[in-house]
Amino acid sequence: MAVSDLPKLVRNAGRFHEVVAVVLKYGLAPWLCNVKADWVQRQLRSNDGQQIAELPEAVRVRMALTELGTTFIKLGQILSTRADLVGPELAHELAELQSSTPPDSPEQVLELIESELGKLPEDLFRSFESHALASASIGQVHRAVLNDGTRVVVKVQHQDIEYRVQNDLEILIELAKLAETYSTDAAQFSPVATAQEFRETLLHELDFTREQQNLKRFAANFSSDEGVYFPAPHPDLCTKRVLTMDALEGISVSSRDQLDASGFDLTDIARRGADMFLKMVFRDGFYHADPHPGNLMVLQNAVIGVLDCGMVGRVDEDLREMIEDLLIAAINKDTDQLLDSVVQLGELPTDFDRSRLRSDLVEFIDDYGSLSIDQFDLSGALTGMTEIVRSHHILLPSRVSLLIKMLVMLEGTAQQLNPTFNIVELLEPYRLDAIKRRLSPQRMWRNLQRSHRDWSRLAESFPNDVSDVLNRIRRGSFDVHLEHRRLDSIVNRLVLGLLTSALFVGSTSLLSNKVKPLIYETSVAGIIGCAAAMYLGVRLVLAIKKSGNI
Repeated sequence: MAVSDLPKLVRNAGRFHEVVAVVLKYGLAPWLCNVKADWVQRQLRSNDGQQIAELPEAVRVRMALTELGTTFIKLGQILSTRADLVGPELAHELAELQSSTPPDSPEQVLELIESELGKLPEDLFRSFESHALASASIGQVHRAVLNDGTRVVVKVQHQDIEYRVQNDLEILIELAKLAETYSTDAAQFSPVATAQEFRETLLHELDFTREQQNLKRFAANFSSDEGVYFPAPHPDLCTKRVLTMDALEGISVSSRDQLDASGFDLTDIARRGADMFLKMVFRDGFYHADPHPGNLMVLQNAVIGVLDCGMVGRVDEDLREMIEDLLIAAINKDTDQLLDSVVQLGELPTDFDRSRLRSDLVEFIDDYGSLSIDQFDLSGALTGMTEIVRSHHILLPSRVSLLIKMLVMLEGTAQQLNPTFNIVELLEPYRLDAIKRRLSPQRMWRNLQRSHRDWSRLAESFPNDVSDVLNRIRRGSFDVHLEHRRLDSIVNRLVLGLLTSALFVGSTSLLSNKVKPLIYETSVAGIIGCAAAMYLGVRLVLAIKKSGNI
C-alpha cells in the first residue's frame, strides 16, 4: 500500500470495517453457515431476520448492497446494466434495488436551500411544502408554487451526502484494487477500471446542473413533437445541489389501473413512447437511460411526460454504426457479419476462441432467426447475446451495456401498457435508414475526407519518426520493451519441469548402476532422487491443474 493511501485508510477505517463485515456476512464466509451454534447463525441473518444461508447468491448480493447504503445501491443499479460482467441473473436481481431513504428534516432542507439560493423558500416561492413528496438515496423532492403561479417540484440534495459518497468511493476503489490483485476471475473484468468509471458516473449524478442541462437538451431535440414533454427547469432557482423544474400532472405508467380507467389508447402510447426512445438513440445519439414505468407519465391529451433525466447515455457515430451492423447482421441471419461485429465491439481476452464463438452465434441465429417479427422476443435475444459474450469473457464497453439495458427495460415498460407490443416492428425502419445512410454519397465523401486526413498526417510525421529512430540507434539509446502476460509463472514451471526430469533420469541411472552407498543392493542416492523427482512432479501437475490450464 502506498504511503499516500494511509490518510484514506485512517479516515475511512470505521466505514471500511463496516463494509468488510457486511460482505463477509453475506457470502465471503460460506463455511460459517454449517456451524451448529445459535450465536453464529444469529450473525448470518439479514436486518429483517431472514436466514442468509437459505437465500440465493444474487439475492444476498442485493441485500448486502442495500444494507451498505447509497453508494453501494447506486453501484448495484449500475451493475444491473452490465449483464456481460455479472450475468443476467444477478443483473435482473440488482435491477430490483430500491434507493428510497428517510427524508431530511424540514429544518435541514430550509438551511440547504438558503445556503444554495441565498434566500429562504418563503422569499423565493409563493408556497413551499417543507415535508418531502418523495425521498431517494441522493435527494428528495418537494412541491412548490412560483410567484407567477407555476407549479414546480424542488429536488434537494441530502445533507452531507457528497462527503459520505466520496468516502465510500475511496473504499470501493481500494477493494477493486485488491480484487484485481488477488482474484484471477475478477481481474479479467477490470474491476479497477469499472470502479473508477462508476465513480465518475456517481459524481456526475451528484451535480444537479447536469440534469438541468439534460432536460434542456431533450426539450430541444423534441421541440417539434407535441406528444412528448420534458419538465422545464428554472435556472435562477437551480444550483449544483438544488433543481427546480415544472411539476407534471398526469398518471404514472406504473399505475395500470388508473390508465385503464382513463380511456387512453394504451397501444398508441406504448408505440409512441418506444419510438421516442429509438429516436433518442438512432436520431439524436443522446438518450434517457432509465425508462422504467415510474419515470414516464401520461399527461393531458395523451402527451408522454418524462421524469428523472439524471441518467443518460450517448451514442456517437462509430458506436451507432457498430450497433447498426449488429442489427443488420441479426435480421439478415449473417453469422460471419455478426461475428465480426461482436469482435469489433468488445475487448477480447487473450485466450479468445473465434471458432467457438462462431458456433455459439450459429446456434443463436437458429433460435431467433426463424421467428417472425410478431413473435420475436427482443429482451430474450439481447439477454441471450449478452450471455454468449460473457461466456467468452468478452468485455463490452459500458455505453453498449447501458444501451442494451435500456432497450430491455423499454420493451418491458411498453409491454406493461400493451402485453402484445413488439418493439422489433419499430426497429425495421431504422434498419432501412441505416442501409440508406451507408450507401449515401455524403457518407462516402466524409469517409474519403477522413482517410485523406489520416494519410496526410502519416505522410507528414513518417520522415520525422524515422529520423528520430535512427538518431536513437546512433546514440545507443534505442530500447525495445517487450511485455509478456503471466510469462514468469510459465518460465518457472518450465524450469521446474526440466529440473524434475533431469533429477529423475539421473536418479534412475544411479539405481541401475547400483552406485554406493547401497542398502539391499539398492542405491540410496538413487532412491532419494527418484522420490524427490516424483514429489516435484506431483506438485507441478497440481499447480497446472489449479490454474485451469489442464
